[in-house]
Amino acid sequence: MKLKNLLLAAGLGATLVLGACGSDDSSSSDTTKEDTSMNDDSSKTETAVDAEKIFANNCASCHGNNLEGNVGPNLTKVGSKYSSEEIQDIIKNGKGQMPAGILKEDEEIVAVADWLAEKK
Repeated sequence: MKLKNLLLAAGLGATLVLGACGSDDSSSSDTTKEDTSMNDDSSKTETAVDAEKIFANNCASCHGNNLEGNVGPNLTKVGSKYSSEEIQDIIKNGKGQMPAGILKEDEEIVAVADWLAEKK
């Protein structure tokens, strides 16, 4: 009987400790991460999405590391030909041999399109 009570008490204690630790740590650290990312510098929305890194990971294999073109066209002066909105449309829907949907997140599409639109 004592062993049964001891195991029951240990199980209940462990449940309380693990339950309290798990919920407090995960929710407070998530909130802290969100709060600090929002409060670090709200004027720098570009830092949340690094257009150059997204380009390097998804587009450079065809357009070149320096936008010089490879399989895809040269993009060094693409902003003098297309607006950000037009570039967003090309990224979303494809054009010529470029397939649609290489970037899926709207935030990434806008960031890359804005970055490319500055290339004049």
